[in-house]
Amino acid sequence: MRTKVRFLFGALLLLLWVVQPAWASSHREAPLIANDPLADNTDLYAFRSPDDPNTVTIIANYIPAELPYGGPNYYTFGENIRYEIHIDNDAGQPGDEIVYRFTFQRVNEDPTTFFNIRLGAQNLKTTYTLERSVDGGNTFQTIVNGGMVPPNYIGPRSIESGVGLNTTYAQLMQDAITTSATGETVFAGPVDDPFYVDLGGVFDLGNSPRQNGENRDGLARYNVHTLALKIPIATLLKDGASATPANILDADYVIGVWASASRPAVRTLGVNGEAATTSGDWIQVSRIGMPLTNEVVIPIGMKDYWNSITPYDELTDTSLDGFFYNPELGLYMDDDIFGAAVPALGPLRIQRNSLQAFDFGNGQDGLFALKGSDAVAGTALDDAIFGTLLLPGPGQPRTADLWPIFHTGVPNFPPYQLATGKDGNPLAVGKPFINNFLPNGGDMLRLNMAVPVTDRSDPAFSSLGIIQAAVLGLTDPTYASTADLEFIPNMDGFPNGRRLEDDVTRIELQAVGGVALAAIGLWYDDYTAGDANPVTQDLVNVLTYTTGVENNDKAFSATFPYLAAPWAGTEVAENE
Repeated sequence: MRTKVRFLFGALLLLLWVVQPAWASSHREAPLIANDPLADNTDLYAFRSPDDPNTVTIIANYIPAELPYGGPNYYTFGENIRYEIHIDNDAGQPGDEIVYRFTFQRVNEDPTTFFNIRLGAQNLKTTYTLERSVDGGNTFQTIVNGGMVPPNYIGPRSIESGVGLNTTYAQLMQDAITTSATGETVFAGPVDDPFYVDLGGVFDLGNSPRQNGENRDGLARYNVHTLALKIPIATLLKDGASATPANILDADYVIGVWASASRPAVRTLGVNGEAATTSGDWIQVSRIGMPLTNEVVIPIGMKDYWNSITPYDELTDTSLDGFFYNPELGLYMDDDIFGAAVPALGPLRIQRNSLQAFDFGNGQDGLFALKGSDAVAGTALDDAIFGTLLLPGPGQPRTADLWPIFHTGVPNFPPYQLATGKDGNPLAVGKPFINNFLPNGGDMLRLNMAVPVTDRSDPAFSSLGIIQAAVLGLTDPTYASTADLEFIPNMDGFPNGRRLEDDVTRIELQAVGGVALAAIGLWYDDYTAGDANPVTQDLVNVLTYTTGVENNDKAFSATFPYLAAPWAGTEVAENE
């Protein structure tokens, strides 16, 4: 019987695969989860709170491409779904240390109307229960019971008028913010989608920026549902960590964050309009850590599998590793392969002859020729330091940069320091720059909570995050005159965590184009080793590359939950 059930389940999965189009756009990143939008992770953010730097804000978004005018059945969090935010704070052992679990309940208080809100009453109400585990998910404590989810922003008559709720949507959002029994600030509800990207251009064979026509934010004027937590840093610290960091790169202050959604294994449809029933084990159906991993790194045939496993499963399952070692996007940034066919990515070119010695093109050896040599002795590439984690073998060139960015975090260890002070040797000790090394799991956002906040009003604040910090550290006399450890604006930006403002699409494309290699002294091919100025035209091209969409369609808020209010169903664009 069990064999028969497994066969039928496998056949169902195959059927869904065949009939469902392979949408590979952001927010609908895998074939199976495209059929289940209520459980679909869209984005994850983790950053020190700009107005409360003793806390970290974590934002997990779900339900892609919500049309604001999607009535009468407006989008809402799903029942029979476990929405979870996972935190790893101990590099010494794989697995979560802290888990936040949201579950939602929906009540229809007036089944006689098709309006969600009328006559001063909200008829369809969603509330939530928030539980917290501090033992890796073994046991949970309820810390919010009956949390309020604001209604969808249907329109002014429903929200603001006397026949509606007679309030403002800003007030509804404020009223929905609560403090948990354990000190976390919590919000759950609809918001403007904070991600911005030209989906149409990117997935039209890399036509971003568009070579003909206007760039367009494909997520503008769409909403999502968010889970937002503002958590005291003291709550997130590993056991035994000092209450005050040793310095801004203290390894004890590194956390890994990922989010997931799970459903019961069995769903039985009801008859005559009755609700479905569920049973069986909880099965993870979606997850997210680093942005765009499943969209543009994992191939279509492996996307559903990637959604089903945890970052800790990736430690022993190496079937996905090659997509990071030799990313498909690298093929379109290499004139020897397909680069000429993708003119939009023309400024982004892989180092094929860095320092006239190292080839980082797909299938090449990168730095592997140095393995076991005196050149890497005492560096992070030395097997005696981190084993084979960062230099595992030949034909895997991007283990030197993309692998740690996406899969381990970056250690404050040569060669992963700015080229300032290296005197032309990329493997030498340079200017300490980033430490979010957490190698006991796979794809997660990794954040060093000791790094100070860059004020959003600071003229140096940039949506380019760590890339802009590297530029300042290498070229600005304020920072480039010394190789000492110091805070550089935007060191708190992606990929050290992820701020709402960070232009992650641009940053990740620049990273595939080798900008991280250049930052540590592995300059582009048009630089001749020994020249005084490494800022060559190839480097300038990479740094000035843009997708043409550089900011969100709505301004972010200065206070928690920092996200913009959702679009109303009655709003129209100025040009409509």
